[in-house]
Amino acid sequence: MAHENLKRGVLALAAGILVASSAHAGGLERGGYNIDLLFDPSDYAAEAATTYVVPQRKLKNVRDTDTGNTDILGGTFGGGNLNYRPNSVDDTENYWVPRVGFKAALTDGIDCMADYSQPWGAHTNPGKNWAGANNNIETKVESDNYAATCSYKWDMGPGQFRIIGGVFYQEVNGFKERLVQDYTGTPLAGLFSGVGRLELEGDGWGWRTGVGYEIPEYALRASLVYNSSVELDNLSGFIDLRQLGFVVPGVGLVTGTKYDVNGSASMPDSLELKLQSGFAPDWAAFGSVKWTDWSQLQVLKFCPATVSRTTPCTSLDLLYRDGWTISGGVGHKFNDQWSGAVSLTWDRGTSHGYGSQTDTWLLGSGVSYTPTKNVEFRMAGFAGIMTSGSSGAVTYQGDVIGDDVSYDFGNDFVGGISTALKVKF
Repeated sequence: MAHENLKRGVLALAAGILVASSAHAGGLERGGYNIDLLFDPSDYAAEAATTYVVPQRKLKNVRDTDTGNTDILGGTFGGGNLNYRPNSVDDTENYWVPRVGFKAALTDGIDCMADYSQPWGAHTNPGKNWAGANNNIETKVESDNYAATCSYKWDMGPGQFRIIGGVFYQEVNGFKERLVQDYTGTPLAGLFSGVGRLELEGDGWGWRTGVGYEIPEYALRASLVYNSSVELDNLSGFIDLRQLGFVVPGVGLVTGTKYDVNGSASMPDSLELKLQSGFAPDWAAFGSVKWTDWSQLQVLKFCPATVSRTTPCTSLDLLYRDGWTISGGVGHKFNDQWSGAVSLTWDRGTSHGYGSQTDTWLLGSGVSYTPTKNVEFRMAGFAGIMTSGSSGAVTYQGDVIGDDVSYDFGNDFVGGISTALKVKF
């Protein structure tokens, strides 16, 4: 029989490892959603954590497959043939994922927590000097999530049953830059970069509900939590084409403009099952299965805000499929102060023919140090492989997507480290 104090170290560390590993999942996932602090047995608990992720995705065999028309002086636009540029490039950027939360036991049966996190994000930055610059120079997505979650628990059988509910407010913003026109070797090269920029921001509300069951004597906990989608119906921003220019005979030099656009998107809903239990003195097993509805994000269209404008809409092409993340591991309590754990995580890639988000395998490990009953330090890390694949043109609802660039990528490394501090009183 596992002692209840096992929860102080091993299971808290297990949760930390799973959170760290989820910081590099499919779609736009960064920190995702996490309410483990709500289950802390203390009357009050505060926690701060941060994860640093190092993905090393490299694209190779890159080919510009939409060479367009480069007759700039004749007054026509076209991306240009970029196949003279390098055909391999480092695509990804390192990033931080912070999270802070506070939990309070309001009564014997009611617990509540408030937290801040950054559930979604992405940052690719291959730059301008590669053969696929017509598709992407830099893309970055950021998010801020403010949540309040409560639960009510009561005795049921040998343990306690818990009902969970909460709301969250989310802000999402981002931009994408790509090469709209290649001016290399033309008289306009010193005047215009040829880069176009799409920038957007929006916000929305979501909610969560779930259930949990705990048997403290066995350090057992099971929880099932659903997080709703967040409708970003007010996504708005601009397209900046002021770095474009062309010569019109009889008119002269004409430059591009900056104009407002709007659209909508839906950040995904998710369902996560978590299980953990002691199985021998000072030993515990843990695992989780999560489904995320990334297939909501396919082709996002953004159109000029002014109805009379004749400028066509632009699109952000994602073509994601649903994400699945499965994790499992074991932990051991060495003594009253030190615990350790290891885990293995598989994340199904959300790309399938277009994009570079393939399956990922992660091996995680960590240690927990509890110098006093009120303070806990955790450090966890992971290393893994982003599997190989290729990207090119695919057909979606009768339209061809991704016909501007094709590329391959091998099995690439991804790693990360996470630290956390929890204070209980």
